[in-house]
Amino acid sequence: MSPITLPAADFLTAWGFLAMNVLTPGPNVLNTIALAIGSGRRAALGAALGTGLAITGWCLGMVLGASALIAAFPLARVGMTLIAVGLLVWFASRYLRRAVTGFAARRRGEPEAPEARRGARARDGMVRALSIMMMNPKALTTWLTMTAVFPVARAGAWDIALFCVGACVVAGVIHAVYAIAFSTEAAARGFLKAAPWINAGVGLFFAGFAATLAATLFRLI
Repeated sequence: MSPITLPAADFLTAWGFLAMNVLTPGPNVLNTIALAIGSGRRAALGAALGTGLAITGWCLGMVLGASALIAAFPLARVGMTLIAVGLLVWFASRYLRRAVTGFAARRRGEPEAPEARRGARARDGMVRALSIMMMNPKALTTWLTMTAVFPVARAGAWDIALFCVGACVVAGVIHAVYAIAFSTEAAARGFLKAAPWINAGVGLFFAGFAATLAATLFRLI
């Protein structure tokens, strides 16, 4: 008998949400891109490793804490889902506003670019990514949402272990792709050109996810 008790769909849904969140420009993504542009591929790959390790820490802390809370207070799941819906709406509004700002900047001929960091090594990139992730409010709000997306109340120890390992891989691989891609000048230019469209798409994704999660409240109440 497999020690994994949750269906694959529960993991894939949560990892998919995490992937969308990690893909979108935030402090850690911009740090990886800036390192790739300013210091090269090795420093940016160090940042990718640091991001994956930090994600694992957030995953274990938030999921285990949420599991204990729901076990003690079953109604806490409803409250956590309400918080998650609110955070998703907030995410959506931020990215949609950023898209509007980006389109306006393009019309003025003023595309925003990440500040390049020069002279960093792989270890520097890893340490910088770890420190940014641990102090990043986006990480906290993301994992508050993840505790509602992933069924922590039904998860066993092996489910949580697999989920956190998968989260580490998702975040690390996405940042590694950014590191490799943005060590080339052409990719950096393409990203800046597409950024408003990316933000608009992500904003709509989060809005739709909020609506889906809100619908689950009827089954919890």
